Amino acid sequence: MTFLFNFAAYDTQKTNKLMKKTLLLCMLTAFLSLTGKAQAIYNYQVTNDEGKQVQLSQYKGKVLLIVNTATRCGFTPQYTELEALYEKYREQGLEVLDFPCNQFGEQAPGSIEEIHQFCTANFDIHFPQFDKIEVNGPNEHPLYTYLKAQKPFGGFDLNDKAGKLLDDMFKKNDPNYAQSPSIKWNFTKFLVAQDGTVVKRYEPTDKIAVIDADINALLNKKCCKKSEEMKCCKKSEGTKCCKKSEDTKCCKKN
Repeated sequence: MTFLFNFAAYDTQKTNKLMKKTLLLCMLTAFLSLTGKAQAIYNYQVTNDEGKQVQLSQYKGKVLLIVNTATRCGFTPQYTELEALYEKYREQGLEVLDFPCNQFGEQAPGSIEEIHQFCTANFDIHFPQFDKIEVNGPNEHPLYTYLKAQKPFGGFDLNDKAGKLLDDMFKKNDPNYAQSPSIKWNFTKFLVAQDGTVVKRYEPTDKIAVIDADINALLNKKCCKKSEEMKCCKKSEGTKCCKKSEDTKCCKKN
């Protein structure tokens, strides 16, 4: 009887170990799948305003705000807000990627050279600007196919006058328009985390203060990864990541 009891206990222990290994394997597979999904954005290639090919992989480790823009739109003054965000956070790792698009009311006419000249002259932008693309339809850029799949349309801000206007306009043409993940208008934005995860989508009526807060949260989520030699220094309001030239060690934010 003792022999049979011990054998049963051993068999149960062996089964438990096997179950633990299986669970760990499943967790590892899920983690690798999610990591691969997040990294997918870096596989895309885009064309800059000089006609040169740019791999998005060069932005690994950066927080990205990807925007489809227009120069003759009611939201065009948002260029001022985008440049302000860029100047505020660029040293901490933000990149604003600007993709002019002429699909909405033909409000981005002209060549990319003309668009770039307009934006620098009127809004003094310094963030990267790319060649004109389409964001919807059969000729849409693969990057936008991916972005829309990650973050579908979430609705306009109906407390905003422009948001209510846009909602009414689209509903007249299609009462179920909100079910489509398509880009609805100029200055739709996608926020991408340092690991390539598409975190959030903003419609043109969403307040820039909300975007600012989300960017700030991402940039200050961690002081630095354990595997990095990033240096940090203390500030009066807590600790923040600093340049590698600093002589202090990595420290957690208070």
